[in-house]
Amino acid sequence: PTRARMMKLLEAGELCVCDIMDLMGLGQSTASKHLGILKAAGLLSSRKRGTWSYYRLCGGARAGKGFIKFMAAHLNDDARIKKDRRLLAKRKPGDCGQENGR
Repeated sequence: PTRARMMKLLEAGELCVCDIMDLMGLGQSTASKHLGILKAAGLLSSRKRGTWSYYRLCGGARAGKGFIKFMAAHLNDDARIKKDRRLLAKRKPGDCGQENGR
């Protein structure tokens, strides 16, 4: 469920790991573990900016693209996914404190 929620959040676009942690109420090690699994599976890509990592849906591999399309078509009515999206829509860049030296 945690990785599905992460993928649904990332449908909106690239997010800093700190945004994902804050939105989902996860600690850094838990978030990083799940993001690492998704990245190893070829579903996410990441880039570094300073000490922060930014993640986005990848779908470069054929199987990955199919799974990302599948995810995009499912779970949209899930109450937790809807809540995550509402919280994400209210956020502004830097809300996680990344621009304040966090």
